[in-house]
Amino acid sequence: MITGIGVDLIEINRVLKACQKESFMRRCFTSKEIDLIREDSKKAADNFAVKEAVAKMFGIGFRGFSLTDIEVLRTKEGKPYVNLYGSAAEIAKRQGTAVIHVSITNTKEYANAFVVGEAAE
Repeated sequence: MITGIGVDLIEINRVLKACQKESFMRRCFTSKEIDLIREDSKKAADNFAVKEAVAKMFGIGFRGFSLTDIEVLRTKEGKPYVNLYGSAAEIAKRQGTAVIHVSITNTKEYANAFVVGEAAE
């Protein structure tokens, strides 16, 4: 059963510019995400879009949890996945979300993320 959906579209250059500030990086991304972004800077916009989409999936925006409570990583094949921590994990549990499916696409200018929350069977 679907517990929520979320989508976000963000300007890549806007995020890349913000990432020039270390304080922005530390406020928005986990240390594993920062390592990933240092390898490929465009992943910053992708990950930020996923975080926004997850907040929309919850239906509450960024209330009661921080950006670093949502971690977006990739499998060795490149498939994105989400780890939830702290308050975001608690919200997901309360809402019955056991799995978050993620899709990311981009153009030269924009990053787009779509997420679907799914309940455990």
